[in-house]
Amino acid sequence: MSTHHTSLLPTQFARMDAYWRAANYLSVGQIYLYDNPLLKRPLVLADIKHMLLGHWGTTPGQNFIYVHLNRVIQQYDLDMIYVSGPGHGGPAVVANTYLEGTYSEVYPDISRNEAGLQKLFRQFSFPGGIPSHASPECPGSIHEGGELGYSLSHSFGAVFDNPELIVACVVGDGEAETGPLATAWHSNKFLDPVTDGAVLPILHLNGYKIANPTVLARITHVELEQFFRGCGWTPIFVEGHEPTLMHEAMATALDDAIEQIRKIQNDARATGKAERPRWPMIVLKSPKGWTGPKEVDGLQIKGTFRAHQVPITDPRTHPGHLALIDTWLKSYRAEELFDDQGRLMPELAELAPVGTRRMGANPHANGGLLLRDLHMPDYRNYACEVPVPGAPGIGDTHVLGPFLRDVAKFNDAQRNFRVFGPDETLSNGLAALFEVTQRQWDAETLPNDEFLAPTGRVMEMLSEHQCEGWLEGYLLTGRHGVFNCYEAFIHIIDSMFNQHAKWLKVTSHIPWRRKIASLNYLLASHVWRQDHNGFTHQDPGFIDHVVNKKAEVVRVYLPPDANCLLSVMDHCLRSRHYVNVVVAGKHPAPQWLTMEQAVKHCAQGIGIWEWASNDGDTAPDVVMACCGDVPTLETLAAVSILREHLPDLKIRVVNVVDLMRLQPHTEHPHGLVDADFDALFTTDKPVIFAFHAYPWLIHRLTYRRHNHNNIHVRGYKEEGTITTPFDMTVLNDLDRFHLVMDTVDRLPQTGDAGLALKRRLEDKLIEHGQYIRLHGQDMPEIRNWRWVVKA
Repeated sequence: MSTHHTSLLPTQFARMDAYWRAANYLSVGQIYLYDNPLLKRPLVLADIKHMLLGHWGTTPGQNFIYVHLNRVIQQYDLDMIYVSGPGHGGPAVVANTYLEGTYSEVYPDISRNEAGLQKLFRQFSFPGGIPSHASPECPGSIHEGGELGYSLSHSFGAVFDNPELIVACVVGDGEAETGPLATAWHSNKFLDPVTDGAVLPILHLNGYKIANPTVLARITHVELEQFFRGCGWTPIFVEGHEPTLMHEAMATALDDAIEQIRKIQNDARATGKAERPRWPMIVLKSPKGWTGPKEVDGLQIKGTFRAHQVPITDPRTHPGHLALIDTWLKSYRAEELFDDQGRLMPELAELAPVGTRRMGANPHANGGLLLRDLHMPDYRNYACEVPVPGAPGIGDTHVLGPFLRDVAKFNDAQRNFRVFGPDETLSNGLAALFEVTQRQWDAETLPNDEFLAPTGRVMEMLSEHQCEGWLEGYLLTGRHGVFNCYEAFIHIIDSMFNQHAKWLKVTSHIPWRRKIASLNYLLASHVWRQDHNGFTHQDPGFIDHVVNKKAEVVRVYLPPDANCLLSVMDHCLRSRHYVNVVVAGKHPAPQWLTMEQAVKHCAQGIGIWEWASNDGDTAPDVVMACCGDVPTLETLAAVSILREHLPDLKIRVVNVVDLMRLQPHTEHPHGLVDADFDALFTTDKPVIFAFHAYPWLIHRLTYRRHNHNNIHVRGYKEEGTITTPFDMTVLNDLDRFHLVMDTVDRLPQTGDAGLALKRRLEDKLIEHGQYIRLHGQDMPEIRNWRWVVKA
């Protein structure tokens, strides 16, 4: 319990309670009222919406929190934003941003009078209106809440490198049962009190989720306190239901928490001490559906799961319910809160902070307002030397590492760039970062630890959820970053990606929302080079998931070599309001293009590699297409076999960097017009397409193209194990031998020479299988293969 004692003055208590009633009234009005917003005449059925949608249970508690946060913002002059973890509590954030004036500023049509109130109520969960969540349409929101579990991660991401910012994060006790939220309590081990801001978690312990009690509400007080102390927090408890006592207790708790935060930060900043502090948090235990109906149709509502959504159902089918709604609304005494014109009484309006101190108007909640361009080194300076196509390379991400190192170095003063990843920054080939920065870590450090410091540009926690949530919070508040991850396990955050992509899609059409930096994924340790980890680590399906989202938001790049990777990552880091997925290898691999060639190729996103083709100005017999580093290698190896054994074949090699170029321009901004697609792939020739991921994605992207029936795709078909790198391609028929045999099958004109070549390669596959089982590595002709330029 708090040991700090503060009393609200009677006049202050009365006004805060009235402000809370006003927020509750507006919240109930949003759920129910179509007309008669101030109840100036008796309530009739026509005043009630036909569809009653929304979530009441969490809302009064959030309204209570908001009014108390307004007080401490003013009293302590705080830079604070509000994150609503129980995201369905949309009525609360809409009501409070309306009361503080922000809502009407960004939506002048929702004016601060009776007409505006009616529009405010009518738009909620209504066709053409706004969702019931803390959605992008709501000023002050950086957290949709359409899916639970990410509020605390987003909040920590928001305060990294924001030393003056406090995020008040309301965590629902249902939300607290999700894996990401349960893990997020440990984010306090990664917070530097000198250079970062603070997160004030407020666990909203109202006891129930949709139809069940919550775990944290049904354990003892002692166990709950021990849990949070064990996670490194100092919990301050506010418990009860009687408003007078609860206002006093909440005011005392918030004063205590803010003073603890200030002391922690002031001490750390004055002394530079690196010891990890024990940050405060608040546990608010209040009834679900607080101030709402106690009983409906003989069933208890307030304080039960029945208060979760719409506690009084449609009066059109339950005639007695109209009077219950009327009684509930009148219990807030709106006539004491709003004047005849529907304006909030001036003495209540004074309780809200002003200007950008209002949580709905804080620029950190509209991060594009604060976004500054990165200082970027010239990526061309990090180029691989490629004297001839196929020159050996050290591994593409190892070439990228020094570029990202210098991005971190060049922006160190701005403190607006971080690299996030689940303990894989070294594994994914980005060790160069540690030449200029450390992993941020505020727990204990031992002598044998490496690259740990209280502050750093690299954030690692073995939870993809936290890395994703931290980065999203960082981006949403106006900064830049990269998430590097093993390709197979980026699936863990599929749902988080969904929500962020939806956020970007919606906010791109909201005029007052400014664009933020893109969410950049670097997926390394990919499917074709997981031979040492085996089947569990082999899955390229995140790409399929990503392309389901709106074309205006998603971009997918598969650079074939290091110079292309540099060009692509430079582009991604400069871009705005996209999700960029980049798949790259970390193992030594051939390099194909000089930097000059790579720049041109990546700008086009797709192109014919003339140096590997021999069709000249004539129509090719076959198009050998490739997308991804290993598919490119196997395709060029297949081309070398074909050109040696079937020299009369006219072969065109097409490489794809930007996957979305394959779609028609009517489907994606990067898509090729049909004429350009046909110029590359012909309208009637076989296309043997080696693809990094699942083959059907290429068919999906090209199904409207003229030559679609002639496109034959080889890719990952869910075959894998611990084996050699080349055998991974053999298992999935993506290897050079299968590509050649597939080509011969599509070209009957190859005749006897083609059949002889097929038999030779079938024997070679048998030889390969025997060799790897005997020697544990690929055959020398595979390991030592080099592209040789043909005349």
